[in-house]
Amino acid sequence: MKYKTLLFDADMTLLDFKAAEYDGIIETMRSYGIEIDDEIIKIYSASNDAQWKLFEQGAFSKAELVVNRFKVFFEKMGYPFDPAEANSRYVANLANGHKLMPDALEVCKTLSKTHKLYIITNGVATTQAKRFAECGLKPYFEKCFVSEAIGVPKPHKEFFDYVAENIEGFDKTKALVIGDSLTSDIQGGINAGIDTCWFNPKCEKTDLDITYEIDSLLKLYDIV
Repeated sequence: MKYKTLLFDADMTLLDFKAAEYDGIIETMRSYGIEIDDEIIKIYSASNDAQWKLFEQGAFSKAELVVNRFKVFFEKMGYPFDPAEANSRYVANLANGHKLMPDALEVCKTLSKTHKLYIITNGVATTQAKRFAECGLKPYFEKCFVSEAIGVPKPHKEFFDYVAENIEGFDKTKALVIGDSLTSDIQGGINAGIDTCWFNPKCEKTDLDITYEIDSLLKLYDIV
C-alpha cells in the first residue's frame, strides 16, 4: 500500500456541485419571482467561479466572497435585489444538493477499509456539513477539514499544515491529495509537498507537475 492517508476534495470530486448549484440558483431566483434559463445560470456560475478563484488568491474573505458573487451577478443582470439576502437564500437551497459524482460512494466505501479518508474543502462550512451528512459518504471519512474553520483556504500551505497537525501520525510521504481543481487542490498539494492526483474527467491539459491524473474515480484503485 503506497498511501495511508487520502485527502479528498469535496465539490466536483465526490459531490456534484454543479448539480447542486443549478438547482440552488433556480430556487433562489424563483423565491424572488424570477424564472431563469440555462444561459442565465451560466452567467451566475461564471461569476461564482471567478470569485472563488480570487478568494483562493487571498483577495478577500469568505464572507465577502459569498456576497460578491451575487453582487456581480445582479449587476450583470440588472436585478435590484440585496446580494447578502440572496446569498442567505442560496446557501439554504444549496445545502439540499447532495448528488454524488459517479462511483464516489463505491470508491470511498472500498478505500475506507484500507486507508484513512479525510475531506479537505473550501466550501461554506454549514452547507458542506449538511450535504456531507446527507450524501451517504460520512461513515467512510475520519474528519472534514473546512477552510472557513481553519482560517485559510486551499491552496495555501498553512491550510495543509493545519490538516497535517490534526491527523494523528500524519506522514506526508504516505498522503495523497485528490481533487478536481488545479488552483486549489493540486497547487495546494504541491505547495505542501504532498503527492497529488488530479481528477480530470474532461481530460483537460495542464503544465503543473502532477503525480497522477485520472478521469474516473475507479482508477484510484490502481494508484493507492
